[in-house]
Amino acid sequence: MNNSGRTSMREQAYANFSDLLLTMRIKPGQFLTQKELVSMTDMSLATVRELIPRLEADGLIKAIPQRGLQVTHIDMNLIKNAFELRLILEKRAIEHFAKHADDTQIDELLDEHLAILEQAKQEVTTSLIEQAQHADWHLHDAIITKLDNEIISNIYKVNAIKIRLIIADKSRIWPGNLERIFSEHLKILGALKRRDAEAAIAAMEEHILSAKQNAFSD
Repeated sequence: MNNSGRTSMREQAYANFSDLLLTMRIKPGQFLTQKELVSMTDMSLATVRELIPRLEADGLIKAIPQRGLQVTHIDMNLIKNAFELRLILEKRAIEHFAKHADDTQIDELLDEHLAILEQAKQEVTTSLIEQAQHADWHLHDAIITKLDNEIISNIYKVNAIKIRLIIADKSRIWPGNLERIFSEHLKILGALKRRDAEAAIAAMEEHILSAKQNAFSD
């Protein structure tokens, strides 16, 4: 296999592992063997062995002597560090987005949120919660993507996995908090619509600190 083929396999293995984490088929703190990773990621042993150093470097697993590979566990230190990094990245990103995003992109994000809130007035179904969670991630991902900075995007992607693990374990969107979270998003989107970068930064900071506080208190 050529270098591009090996790289593609490593990327697929990383994506498979991330999906297992985010769907909670692999749990935070769980111990795994290389053999189990081969089976769960549907990749070869050679690919998994190449994957492990990257997962360790990204802080997603840790090798424990005599015990195997431990998936990162959710603790106060991880929550603090992940949210602090998120705040740094997204405050810069929202400032750029406010100045450079197309009106159409802002309108699409706003319409997506308003449509979900309108449906929530009738009934908050499991399907609607899934749509709301997707809209949440879509907003934050779009803001980072607009920076068009590969280094920042890569850092964000790894941290986003940790944030989403924390959210899944602590404070994922549910019927009781959907309106609050989306009202915070609408405050961000309203500032973007007005092209008010300072207000957008302040609203994003308020939103992230609120999520951090909820993660600590749950």
